[in-house]
Amino acid sequence: MLNFRRKVLLVVLLALSFMLLKRYFRNPAELRLSDWFNPRKRTDVITMTDWLAPVIWEGTFSREALRKHYHTQNLTVGLAVLAVGRIADKYLEMFLQSANRHFMAGYRVIIYVMTESHRMAPGTNVKAARSFQVFTIPDDIWWHDPDIVRMKTLGKHIVEHIQHEVDFLFSMTASQIFQNDFGVEALGLRVAQLHAWWYFKDAKDFPYERRPTSTACIPFGQGDFYYDGALVGGTPLEFLDLIDVYLNGVANDFQKGLNSSYESHLNKYFLLNKPTKLLSPEYNWDSSFFPPPQVQYIKVAQHSRRRV
Repeated sequence: MLNFRRKVLLVVLLALSFMLLKRYFRNPAELRLSDWFNPRKRTDVITMTDWLAPVIWEGTFSREALRKHYHTQNLTVGLAVLAVGRIADKYLEMFLQSANRHFMAGYRVIIYVMTESHRMAPGTNVKAARSFQVFTIPDDIWWHDPDIVRMKTLGKHIVEHIQHEVDFLFSMTASQIFQNDFGVEALGLRVAQLHAWWYFKDAKDFPYERRPTSTACIPFGQGDFYYDGALVGGTPLEFLDLIDVYLNGVANDFQKGLNSSYESHLNKYFLLNKPTKLLSPEYNWDSSFFPPPQVQYIKVAQHSRRRV
């Protein structure tokens, strides 16, 4: 009996030793932030948050180091796009063509198009290792609140199949056009987009929801950045958590007679669930504004809906 106890104790000690070795000796295949990201390359902008999440600007990352790492990972990246009404008429084809050229070039990509049921499937010729899936939205409901419809539709498909198809997922709108390489430097657990307009404004002026009774409320004196709802990314399960929190927040506000915007709920979510990676305004620049010196390399141009 004593020998048996000693053997059990020995096995436990060996297991603990193995766990400690895994903790203190990094897997050679693991990519450290310092392997590919150098915040000192851009001293003119914020490159690291208070919670040590990188802010990705052109010049801060090594494409070669990222390529060497991610080409061994057998990745598939999803890109979900909402394209309804006049936005789809004017921009969907351009969005798909530009995504085909610039989004995650060299990796497997599945583009999920959410659009009205009467539209035909996209006819864009896609590169090898790229494919489309079309999620139809009833023609008579999308216009009530496109953000709610988009998030409900996307959440349903994440649960049913997307979580098994892709490693990372991004959500965008068709009024965004890729202009330059949008690569694996943008991948992360929770990826937030810094708003092109509000990044350069004083934090006290951010248009957060301020009504205390709203689920989306961020009181004065709180908040980190103002995040743009037009571009969000992360792993499918993290994305599903965002969707659940958003839809529950909308439901709670509705019961109180409130109607806070999707972007307000998104900013509250990221206040409580810090992004692990932030994309600079270069990743979604509003084309109606002339870029300041800090914005050196526009990846995506956001076209104003007011001109549609």
